[in-house]
Amino acid sequence: MYRYTQHYIPSKMALTRLPCVLALLTVHCCVSVLAVVLKTSNKTPWANEFESIELSCLIESISTVNPRIEWKKIKNGEQPSYVYYEKKISGDLENRARLREPATLVIVNATRSDTAFYRCEVTAPSDHKTFDEILIDLRIRVKPVVPTCSVPKSVPVGKSAELSCVEHEGFPRSQYQWFRNKEEIPEDPKSSPKFFNSSYVLHGESGTLKFSAVRKEDAGQYYCRAKNEAGVSECAPQMMEVYDINIAGIVLGVLVVVVVLLCITVGICCAYRRGYFASQKQMGNNYKTPGKGDGVDYVRTEDEGDFRHKSSFVI
Repeated sequence: MYRYTQHYIPSKMALTRLPCVLALLTVHCCVSVLAVVLKTSNKTPWANEFESIELSCLIESISTVNPRIEWKKIKNGEQPSYVYYEKKISGDLENRARLREPATLVIVNATRSDTAFYRCEVTAPSDHKTFDEILIDLRIRVKPVVPTCSVPKSVPVGKSAELSCVEHEGFPRSQYQWFRNKEEIPEDPKSSPKFFNSSYVLHGESGTLKFSAVRKEDAGQYYCRAKNEAGVSECAPQMMEVYDINIAGIVLGVLVVVVVLLCITVGICCAYRRGYFASQKQMGNNYKTPGKGDGVDYVRTEDEGDFRHKSSFVI
């Protein structure tokens, strides 16, 4: 009797719970049917510039016959702006977009300015849950333009040198590669036998290639490549020459300059000693004006020491 009772009680409890479970499922199904629910096939779509792109907004469940559908654009933290409102495309997507039933937004000829967050909003007044929305992050990729490259024409052996490469149009931001004589320069010179003895630092994000001490082997044709997910662009090759510093010539030139300056100094000293610089001064001081007699004026003529009377004697 005890065993029968023990077996009967759980069975009775199971039969009691079954209607409750069925009731909950029924309520859940009713609520789902009476609620607008949205979903998307891709929350982070992307496209290359000037291509078409779809922003998926799918209505998973709804009971309202004519729901209100709106699309808004949110960029750089600004206030949302309408791109689809009252069944019309508006804003900067006018004439470049259309709505595909039921609520998917198709952008034609996408541009870099279309990169932003887009929000699909559906309002269903007849549903138990009357509103739902989905946020989509759209990225339009832009191919890099031809980068601006700067390569020094000539560098002496042992001196530092810096090569630069930059472009500002690509999106996402470009990464940079440097090439010498059509061979890619690795970020780590020790990873390649051809660049093993070179001493440089390569920054792929900023596009700079810095040599701490240039070697003869570093001479060659250099060019840079900018690349991102949308494509690549390259600048024209530029020649960098590396030359030796003529130490002997520099020393000889310095010695020649020193000897010339020494000779000039000695010559000036000799001229002073021989009185060449003092002769003109002495000639100017050799003449002494004679004393005047009473009533007589003397006038100096062109010949030194020649005098004539300016007035007669006064007796």
